Amino acid sequence: MPDTRKPQRIRLTLSPQAERYARRDAPRDARLMAARGALPLPPVELATVLFALLHDPDAEVKGLARDSLEGLPDGVCQAVLSGDAHPAILSHLARAFRDQEERVERIALNPAVDDPTLAFLAGLPSKRLVDIVSNNQERMLRAPEIVDALGSNPLTGRSVIERILVFIGEDVSRGSAPAGDGTVSDADAEAALRAVLGDELAHLARSLVRETPEKTGRALTGEVTNLYALIQKMSVYQKIKLARLGNREARGLLVRDRNKVVAVAAILSPKITDNEIVAIAQSRNVGDEVLRIVANNRQWTRSYKVKLALASNPKTPQPLAMGFVGQLHDSDMLSLMKSKDVPAVISTHARRMLTKKGKL
Repeated sequence: MPDTRKPQRIRLTLSPQAERYARRDAPRDARLMAARGALPLPPVELATVLFALLHDPDAEVKGLARDSLEGLPDGVCQAVLSGDAHPAILSHLARAFRDQEERVERIALNPAVDDPTLAFLAGLPSKRLVDIVSNNQERMLRAPEIVDALGSNPLTGRSVIERILVFIGEDVSRGSAPAGDGTVSDADAEAALRAVLGDELAHLARSLVRETPEKTGRALTGEVTNLYALIQKMSVYQKIKLARLGNREARGLLVRDRNKVVAVAAILSPKITDNEIVAIAQSRNVGDEVLRIVANNRQWTRSYKVKLALASNPKTPQPLAMGFVGQLHDSDMLSLMKSKDVPAVISTHARRMLTKKGKL
């Protein structure tokens, strides 16, 4: 993933001894010597000199400095990654060492790392990094981009998602409650939504919370007629709040959000209904984590419609889908056996179950 952030002026602090090598008006031979890493300096200060020389106008100096900084001996490098290095240095090394798990873990644990770099690390394919970043409650609360990165990471599992929701103030304890239990009133939901949407969108809270008759076919009335466009303008925190407290139309869009934290917040909404669960179980536009939550909820899977939908949905994780095949009526198993829209393992399992029952 390329670094698309706009370049900013970076102020580095160096001792007089180190600064004499990093200054642009220093003799070229001195800058070349420093760029080779041949300076008797403490690790963090050596890294700072090398980072400064990364921006030298001389291409040879710049190239040598990059090679030296990214090739520091392990002992020196560990001291830099765990020390009070400038956030810009840690940001550069996070990208340079993105494939070196032990090193990027040190960066993630370093209090000096900045929020954009932590968000970058949160998106890397490392379960350990996901755990480290998702346990940093203070960072997640102040930097929505970190939650966005975690929610988009395939390695972010349900336990991490629920921890994130708890950290940012969303109660997930109702996830095992009966669907449509109505524990949140529209008035309470509207008040909570106003608080999180801010001045610009607060006046829309009532429309976003109020359920509209299904026969109208419209998500909202009045000022807002395009709910999808409105959601695209929301921050991840606003989406999460709307997913938990919004109306059916909002949940229907947000349960398909690319960010798993948002999607899980929608499926665990205390306002969700049985009919919505059936529609979600049938949908091929939701993520497997959402279908996994539905499949593991004993309240929801008491419904035959939900079982049939999960068994028939090619997006349902196969071990879970297979578990529901044997609970279906013979006619539905026969349909699955003949279906071209389900994975071969599901149709084969349906055939096996029918053969075992003597129906073939």
